[in-house]
Amino acid sequence: MGSQWENLVIDAQDPARLARWWAEALGYEVVHESVDEVEIRRAPDALPALIFVPIPEGKTGKNRLHLDLRPDDREAEVERLVDMGARHVAVGQPADVGWTVLADPEGNEFCVLAAAR
Repeated sequence: MGSQWENLVIDAQDPARLARWWAEALGYEVVHESVDEVEIRRAPDALPALIFVPIPEGKTGKNRLHLDLRPDDREAEVERLVDMGARHVAVGQPADVGWTVLADPEGNEFCVLAAAR
């Protein structure tokens, strides 16, 4: 018997702010919010969810796990995300690759991939 991917939990200094940022970035919606967590999903009954939980300390190193986004237009999506508060980061990637590495407002890295062929 296998397992189903239910959610990904993300530590955040400001869970509500970061959850709303990711909800806007992904076209998700906030489906639950409390002092202990904020959950976003594509739709209320759609899995997997992203759950943001509070931690007191900031991010201190490179992520061991990250999201890859595949938009229809990488350049336009990178521009949109940067306008929303993401920033470009270098994590040792070659200069000419098929993705752009960004960090969300709390410094969590993620990749914006080239459009599918």
